[in-house]
Amino acid sequence: MTPTLTWAQLRDLKCAELEGAADGWGRSSNRADAARDRIEQQLLTGLRDTQEGEAAQAAVARLRQLGRNFQYVYTECGLLRTTLNSLAHEVKTQQRALKEALDDAAALKFTVHADGSVTYPAGGEGLIDGAPLRGGTASSSGAPGLLPPAGLVAPNPHAARAQDIADRVTGAVRAAAEIDWRYAGILRRLRAEEGLKVPDSTWKDAAGDAAEVRDAAGAYLKDAIPHDASPAARRDWWAGLTQEQREEYLAVYPDQIGNLDGIPALVRDAANRDNLQLLIGKLEGRDDEKSVTQLAGLREIDRQLGAGTQPPMFLLGIGDEGNGRAIVSFGNPDMAKNVAAYVPGLGTSLDKDFAEGDLKRARDTAIGAAEMDPDSPTAFIAWLGYDAPQVAVNDLAESLDVAGESNARSGASAYSEFMAGLSVTNQHEDPHFTAIGHSYGSLAVGLAAQDRGGIPGADDIILVGSPGTGARSADELGVGREHVFVGAAENDSVTKLPNSREASGLGSGFAGGASTGFVLGASLGPAGAVVGGALGGAAGGAAGYLAQDAQSRESDVWFGTDPAHRDFGAHRFRVSEGPEPVERGHGLVEAHSNYFHPTKDQMSSDNISRIVSGKSDEIVRERPR
Repeated sequence: MTPTLTWAQLRDLKCAELEGAADGWGRSSNRADAARDRIEQQLLTGLRDTQEGEAAQAAVARLRQLGRNFQYVYTECGLLRTTLNSLAHEVKTQQRALKEALDDAAALKFTVHADGSVTYPAGGEGLIDGAPLRGGTASSSGAPGLLPPAGLVAPNPHAARAQDIADRVTGAVRAAAEIDWRYAGILRRLRAEEGLKVPDSTWKDAAGDAAEVRDAAGAYLKDAIPHDASPAARRDWWAGLTQEQREEYLAVYPDQIGNLDGIPALVRDAANRDNLQLLIGKLEGRDDEKSVTQLAGLREIDRQLGAGTQPPMFLLGIGDEGNGRAIVSFGNPDMAKNVAAYVPGLGTSLDKDFAEGDLKRARDTAIGAAEMDPDSPTAFIAWLGYDAPQVAVNDLAESLDVAGESNARSGASAYSEFMAGLSVTNQHEDPHFTAIGHSYGSLAVGLAAQDRGGIPGADDIILVGSPGTGARSADELGVGREHVFVGAAENDSVTKLPNSREASGLGSGFAGGASTGFVLGASLGPAGAVVGGALGGAAGGAAGYLAQDAQSRESDVWFGTDPAHRDFGAHRFRVSEGPEPVERGHGLVEAHSNYFHPTKDQMSSDNISRIVSGKSDEIVRERPR
């Protein structure tokens, strides 16, 4: 980063010069491309057609090498052009923010000092003598002095305005410094070897190049990465590195730095954007189903990152292990007052559906929470940091039976570490953290909450579409039952699944009844065997279910107590009933997927946004089951 950057330097920076340099690199790129085309389409063709012998073969080999060199120049110069243009674009955004703050100060006749502090004049009236209250200076780095020294003295009305301007000036400068640091690293990596030597290894795909460099630098860099340390220790490790060391780690190990909990969000985002391109290159051209599926998801995430969404996207994790990993935040979690991390459930993997659907849920909720509390910055995170069960949601019982708690337990551990990382990098004095689990993801959140110490930093827990959390009571989730909130649509079949004993009784009863009915019906011929098997299975299944149901509590569901039931003790908030499973034009489990959708279920979406923004007392409540 560039700690010496001042607001005056940011104001006077000529981004047109960066754009002019970008144009120059673009012209160089185009010239190299034209030279390569001339070599490949004219010189090589003419040489092959008219010359033979060893000398001609040697000339062809040298021309091919020259063509590859020009291609390298074309590629690298094009990257430089894009990088400089992007740098100019981001810096100009901060210049606009700075200009608006300086204009506001000038209009109010405030003085903005070189260090970003803002002096304001006397104003208001004293409560005792009516005399104007003295002016002062507001600074973003220290106590603004907005509070009166005694209860009988009113604050100067200019103080709050000055503080806002000081915060905006400092924020723009800090953001510009972070941009400068990030792009300086990118530009340093876009360097050719001295003499423009382009060995064959340069033309391997980016993922292969990165793998070779990682192997070569294993003892030098990789062994020092504190994988087994706490998130707080990782934060301190990163803070203690020199700038050159940080850039080297980001260049060689973007996958590990980007996925290391405890590293600042800006650094993780920069690393993961690089790693995203490596993963795309790695999967490009593969035709197996997993690679094709994940590549589609990665490309959609890349498209959204390039589109420049609002709130801004931060890529906090990306990987192709298991069913894929992706952690995307809308809003910077290190700078936000309100931070929420949502764990998706059944059927979720790194694919285009996740990149479109789950990221939309996160973005919609981030926008909704910001509207509920416009004065506090918000970050909402879609956390796909575990392998959710992949059996289709339509086969819910089979899916949950196959997965059991094992996937959720692995996810719970990873989720807790991620939340611990957010806790140590968040720079707000009193952040409000919300843990959210949907579907099977609510089991992962529930198990994390039941570990010793609970979910790090969590103030509130939201469970929607839940088949249970593994807990009997909201009191077991570590935040107190008054901070556990549940949404359960009336037509969401996932929230009404039978408990595992009932399902077992249903299955064994059906199998036994169908076998007996088939045998008895066989005396009447093939048709009788089929009818007898069907009737026997239905009767046996019902009997088995009722036998196990009699030994179960009303509130029992697949994984413990139904969170929406009164026995669990959580706050249930109102949601839409959702379409019935057999309703024409709707999917069998559509009601299970609408909780975050601001148009399909505005009541649920608004209630979740209220909780995330720290306004849970304003939710619309629903009577527990």
